Amino acid sequence: MKILSIVVLALLGLVTLGLFVYLIIGAICFKVSLARKGTIKEGLKRSRRAKRKDKEHIEDYAWWNKCHAEEVSIENDGLKLVGHFIDNGSSKVALLVHGYGSYYKEMADYAQYFTRRSFAVLAIECRGHGKSEGDMVGMGWLDRLDIVKWIEFLIGKNRSYRIILFGVSMGASGVCMTLGEKLPGNVQCAIEDCGFDNVYRQFSYVYHKATLLPPKLLMKIFNSFTIRAKNFDMREGDAIKQLKKSSIPVLFIHGGKDRFVPTEMIFHLADVVPESRKEVYICQDAEHAKSYKTDPITYERKLDMFISKFFR
Repeated sequence: MKILSIVVLALLGLVTLGLFVYLIIGAICFKVSLARKGTIKEGLKRSRRAKRKDKEHIEDYAWWNKCHAEEVSIENDGLKLVGHFIDNGSSKVALLVHGYGSYYKEMADYAQYFTRRSFAVLAIECRGHGKSEGDMVGMGWLDRLDIVKWIEFLIGKNRSYRIILFGVSMGASGVCMTLGEKLPGNVQCAIEDCGFDNVYRQFSYVYHKATLLPPKLLMKIFNSFTIRAKNFDMREGDAIKQLKKSSIPVLFIHGGKDRFVPTEMIFHLADVVPESRKEVYICQDAEHAKSYKTDPITYERKLDMFISKFFR
């Protein structure tokens, strides 16, 4: 009996230790990757502060002050979400969605592109970013329903608005995921720039590059933690499945030298959309989210051609 008791206690100790390790690993992955003040996100913020010293970025941020954007807000999922609206009286609106760890002012180049073409602009701040509430990053999947609410907000302001959705990186995936929801006819087309195809696969790729731990085991623990702690199954965040449900035309853009979201993901996304309502542009020399900066002339020409073809 003593031996049996020792074995049982040892097994219980191992189970307890295993559970403790699981919780620690899951919590660390969440803190690093998905928490509002996550390690990666804060690192990107510090990098952004350094960039502000560059003349180019100073001019971009100053542009927002000159354009007198109105701060607006909505509520969804119990959260207050903030956006910035440039109303020039146009019936054409571009809804801009920023990337992971970014915020609306870093969408200045795209906002300027659309305002030069007489679009009104709504640049939103995704949950867990900027002034928007939320203790975790939505990775596009949670953001998709927020974007639906922003579309409703715009139509509430003017039922005749014609809307184009535009997103970069995580925002691009969010746009693709939004297209799988039931959207009003006001949404006429969408542009995604360097989006990932699935939240789980994207984190698997990042962890494979960034850690010596087995990425498959790490992701199973990480995802199990987010399911139990946040009711968020990263495998469900699938832009491919959402695009299959949509009939809205899409322009797919990616950098040929993207090492953060692999370039091949553009084909995973684009392949599920019929040729008749898609365009694909790969800026061969561009790194992640750098296609516009790398070749602005071609980038604008591709957008102009797509918009003239599908935006009515």
